[in-house]
Amino acid sequence: MTVATKERVIEFRDALREAMSEEMRVDKRVFLLGEEVAQYNGAYKVSKGMLDEFGPRRFIDTPISESGFSGMAIGAAMRGLRPIVEFMSWSFSLVAADPILNNAPKMLYMSGGQFGCPIVFRGNDGAGGQLASTHSWCVESLYANVPGLKMAIPYDAYDAKGLLKTAIRDDNPVFFLESERLLSTKGHVPEEEYTIEFGKALIRREGTDCTIISFGRPLHFCLEAAEELAKEGISCEVVDGRTIRPLDIETMITSVKKTNACVVVDQSWPFASVGSEIASQIHRYCFDDLDNHVHRVHSDDVPTPYAYNLEQAYLPNSHKICEAVRSATYNI
Repeated sequence: MTVATKERVIEFRDALREAMSEEMRVDKRVFLLGEEVAQYNGAYKVSKGMLDEFGPRRFIDTPISESGFSGMAIGAAMRGLRPIVEFMSWSFSLVAADPILNNAPKMLYMSGGQFGCPIVFRGNDGAGGQLASTHSWCVESLYANVPGLKMAIPYDAYDAKGLLKTAIRDDNPVFFLESERLLSTKGHVPEEEYTIEFGKALIRREGTDCTIISFGRPLHFCLEAAEELAKEGISCEVVDGRTIRPLDIETMITSVKKTNACVVVDQSWPFASVGSEIASQIHRYCFDDLDNHVHRVHSDDVPTPYAYNLEQAYLPNSHKICEAVRSATYNI
């Protein structure tokens, strides 16, 4: 990864656009397709202006048929192209479950190495602000169960660009999960070329009393909680997993062995979740180092509410994280 030498501040959505544009300029095989990505500039304006540069052959507005255009893109990837499929919401990807889960991740294995599937599926994941139950899916736990795919969840604009460039260059299908609530947030993104390696977690904040592990948007709540807990004398180390497949469990283990306490924050539902998998592995590899069991903070185990106040209560937040950390570190 190239070290940034010049700082500038851009929005998360601009970082995504830059990643796609830069890769499309250097690799003619890369193209984007999805609902409203071209003439409308994207439902969330991520692809604004890109049609003018790359033209309709590489920027394709599709019908409202996720299964159809996902299958088409998988066929194109098998023939040597490198498609980027934008789902307006990962909730809508559920109607394309067969091609994206039953075909793309398994193609290399089933063909005996003859056909790979270098494809990126990207879009907005999780509750996006009063979009109700059917438009607020957090799909990471559901989809991470499938072998043969990779999954990245960026926390800020810097990671959004670096991880997406890595995803586009990868020869495997990559599920790239963005948060609508982060698209307008701003961060430092260098003008210089850089990528972020998959499977390498990052310590966002050093600490000594408790390790907090999370991905994507909930990292913001974890850092807020760490600031609040510091006032109480509890020092938290915040670990950003960055990718779920591959999972950098080694960095997480090293942190927990230092702090002897762990809280996992996952915006998915608690049952059979990414958070429960991480907790299981931490218990396995850090059993003798833990002063308490691993505590978990999830979205509540109910369909996502529509009402704003109920939605906020349903999601992970800094208050829930603080309570979990206090419980995990009760003896310090």
